Amino acid sequence: MPEPLEVTVTSTDQKLGYTAALRTLAPVTMDYIPPFGSGQGYLPLELLLMSLAACSGGALSLMLKKMGKTVAGVKVTARGIRKEQHPTGFRTITLVFQVTSPDADELTVQKAIPLAESVCPVWSMLQNNAEIKTEYKVVPV
Repeated sequence: MPEPLEVTVTSTDQKLGYTAALRTLAPVTMDYIPPFGSGQGYLPLELLLMSLAACSGGALSLMLKKMGKTVAGVKVTARGIRKEQHPTGFRTITLVFQVTSPDADELTVQKAIPLAESVCPVWSMLQNNAEIKTEYKVVPV
């Protein structure tokens, strides 16, 4: 059984500011926009999008490498459209993958995306709660 992951966040003010510090990494500051927060940190939903983008981008890179392709870089833009009623989580999320590679083509990336989806735990956690769409582009080196 894998070791559990654990994080602790601590309030930093009388509003909704928090920080999290793990291992020896720099702390992450989270907050909400005024009037609820001071606007001095990432929104929790922004961090969720960042996590999905990093997880899916890493998984896509690994899948392309398993397919024998050279990956010079992956850039992922994650765009979330929120629900209008509370809780205002995401209704849809669009992941835009930009793969820089000398030998991957669009068909290969298209085939690799479902494989990345199948191994990215963040994607797996979110896919039944929001519609996740993908777009992709290959940039030759």
